[in-house]
Amino acid sequence: MAPGVNDSTPAKISRMLGACWKLITGSQEAGRNLTVFDDDVFLVSYPRSGNTWTRFLIGNLLDPNDPVSFRNIESRIPEIYFNPDHVMRRLARPRILKSHECFQPRYPSIIYIVRDPRDVCVSNYHHNLKAGNLADGYPMEDFVPRFLRVEFDRQFGSWADNVRSWLAMREGQPGFLLLRYEDMKQNPARELAKVANFLSQRSFPNLLATPEHLRRAIALSTPERMRELESQQSRDWVLTKKTRRDKPFVRSAVAGSWITALSPTAVSLLESELRPLMKKLGYELSGRERESSDTIPATATE
Repeated sequence: MAPGVNDSTPAKISRMLGACWKLITGSQEAGRNLTVFDDDVFLVSYPRSGNTWTRFLIGNLLDPNDPVSFRNIESRIPEIYFNPDHVMRRLARPRILKSHECFQPRYPSIIYIVRDPRDVCVSNYHHNLKAGNLADGYPMEDFVPRFLRVEFDRQFGSWADNVRSWLAMREGQPGFLLLRYEDMKQNPARELAKVANFLSQRSFPNLLATPEHLRRAIALSTPERMRELESQQSRDWVLTKKTRRDKPFVRSAVAGSWITALSPTAVSLLESELRPLMKKLGYELSGRERESSDTIPATATE
């Protein structure tokens, strides 16, 4: 088996025992068993699509006098995978919650973030290096097919499964806002204003989103500031405290890093597998993809 997620028998037994202990003690993470309230807003994306950055933006817009950090983010806009349901139920409402799930019919209001899958693949590669799932020097060329086969983050499906499930069931419906990471990078004020408008119409009618409020939220959420906070607080945040400190969680945070990170062969593989959905979402192809028989309409969603 290629280097990757530890799937040995002792590791499996350890995970099973850990799951049993959490179930017995009531400390099992909420996850899909989360109690959902009508005024909940879910911030959903495939892993490594800009969800944490978006949490910073929204959190800093909601309360600019108490800036978001890695020490308080899980109490402000928490993931559903770290705390048991009885803890999550006690959070102040209305709640904004982070999720990576495929389509969930129970979610009343959804902000869905999509990112170019070529960049998602590159970011996932570095995330797995940081987590210790891959050895230093592991070839990107070998990682790409494993990414497409969903050998990591299996519970969330593939990028295409995850994105397609939400578009198929909620696109164009009330209570669903689609954001592209690339649009957020290009014009964060415009995209954050969309988010603010969505939130004000749903569960946050008193949200202030003047140009000054937007500018301040963006300034408090730059990659540079997030990296500085990470360097000071990585041992305090549940997602990074047991990972390598020499590998940052917040990397370059740019759109198009795949251009220099992926070989033509890797790009061809990704584009041939994901071509129809990429075109539907407005992602320009390099022209190196193999022909696909899939006929998803290539119409833009924004």
